[in-house]
Amino acid sequence: MTGHASESVAICVVTYNSAAQLQGLVDSLPAGASGVAWHLVVADNASSDDSVATVRRLAPEATLVQVGRNAGYAAGVNAALAAAAPYTAALVLNPDVRLQPGCLPALLTALRAPGVGIAVPRLIDAAGELILSQRREPTLARAFADALVGAERAGRTVRFGEVVSDPARYEREVDLDWAEGSTQLISAECLRTCGSWDESFFLYSEETEFDLRARDHGFAVRYVPTAQAVHLEGGSGQTPALWSLLVLNRVRLFRRRNALPRTVLFWLAIMLREASRAVLGWRTSRAALRRLIDPRSIRQLFGRTAGPAGSTSIARSTTAAPLGEF
Repeated sequence: MTGHASESVAICVVTYNSAAQLQGLVDSLPAGASGVAWHLVVADNASSDDSVATVRRLAPEATLVQVGRNAGYAAGVNAALAAAAPYTAALVLNPDVRLQPGCLPALLTALRAPGVGIAVPRLIDAAGELILSQRREPTLARAFADALVGAERAGRTVRFGEVVSDPARYEREVDLDWAEGSTQLISAECLRTCGSWDESFFLYSEETEFDLRARDHGFAVRYVPTAQAVHLEGGSGQTPALWSLLVLNRVRLFRRRNALPRTVLFWLAIMLREASRAVLGWRTSRAALRRLIDPRSIRQLFGRTAGPAGSTSIARSTTAAPLGEF
């Protein structure tokens, strides 16, 4: 374990009806983490399939946490972290990720650079195509640019792009505002300083919130092109219910970090985006538009209450998330 002899990594995976994805994930870990001491921790959010039995069969040495309900992704991450043995870093993974050989050692090397709290790899899809995983902080200019010209076109510029779409920027190591959350290596120091993942985000924007919070505390998010992983991307966000949740959580997170007048403008930008797609016949955008203008959603989106770890957050509603889906 040259260079990483003192490291101990908790590989934390959250499952929900993920039985079919686990074989590929577990098979990828020995080569992906080669040279690093690691232990697998799986938090299961009350799967109704064979996820629990599959974990026990494929990785009997793993720590298995049965959450007891579909508590959301952030809650699953927190449960896995709480159950992990002492670690120097935690690798948070989706079950549909496959680490490529040498991924974890490369991430660890980057994580140990001064000021780095989170390291993320280059992601490709099942066909070997680059996934645009780098992100900039949401702003009004970026939201309106997305609405008017689309995220990928806007992403070619720093000022107007939240999604970084220039392929050249994926060829070099660079610090980000935040990154797609399927594969994130987080130092123990960063986790101690920043606290737990925010469970008020049932699904979507939880990684955005955590990465931006880490930046607020002085930790960089480092993109590492020499570390690579495959993310199969099951497309769960394309159901109307989940897309609506994604859209609403974007506004909730913006409100968390911005004053009310700016949030209203951000909401209008998101409304414009979803309305333009709804006109084109997108079922997902029609559903999101209905949620955005629902009076209950508006009250939740534009109100504030005390949030976790002394931050501010949107008032949580028991109807904010589709608890039957994850």
